[in-house]
Amino acid sequence: MSDVSIPGYTYGTAAVAQSPISEEEFALLKQTVLWSDEDEQYLRMAGEVLKDQVETILDLWYGFVGSHQHLLYYFTGPDGQPIEHYLARVRQRFGQWILDTCQRPYDQDWLNYQMEIALRHYRTKKNQTDGVSSVPMIPLRYMIAFIYPITATIKDFLARKGHSAADVERMHQAWFKSIVLQATLWSYPYAKEGDF
Repeated sequence: MSDVSIPGYTYGTAAVAQSPISEEEFALLKQTVLWSDEDEQYLRMAGEVLKDQVETILDLWYGFVGSHQHLLYYFTGPDGQPIEHYLARVRQRFGQWILDTCQRPYDQDWLNYQMEIALRHYRTKKNQTDGVSSVPMIPLRYMIAFIYPITATIKDFLARKGHSAADVERMHQAWFKSIVLQATLWSYPYAKEGDF
């Protein structure tokens, strides 16, 4: 399911941060986004549909980031120029994230990796994984706002394998719920202690 040769991809290892979210809190969060067993089924289906389209999806998403200077800024060095090897390494992990979103069980390992992703966007760990000197964090506003492009653009890819319109919609809704769930979890380090 995953390529362990991806630089900085540490899913399921001791290097990953432990999630502070309890099983009970996670269950309630899933209820809040109307998560169901059907969503898990349709995310697996989405994974089958998307697995050979990952590079094309990343081309679209990277094109979006690259065409917006205020987003590309978070991958720049002290000279204000994009750090190409940083972008390349993040891209590999981003591709694996698409597969993990669809194919991994949402268990403790998955929950822990969401915390790891959160810390890698926040001051705690940003830049450390790839050993770069870049902007110290990505503001929460962009973590939340990115829900829309990541959700809106995936639907066309989900429709490319001949599934019925109803199945495409179910896959898309499952994806949407997962992205909201993940973005919520990624906001944890940004909240004052006790406010999450």
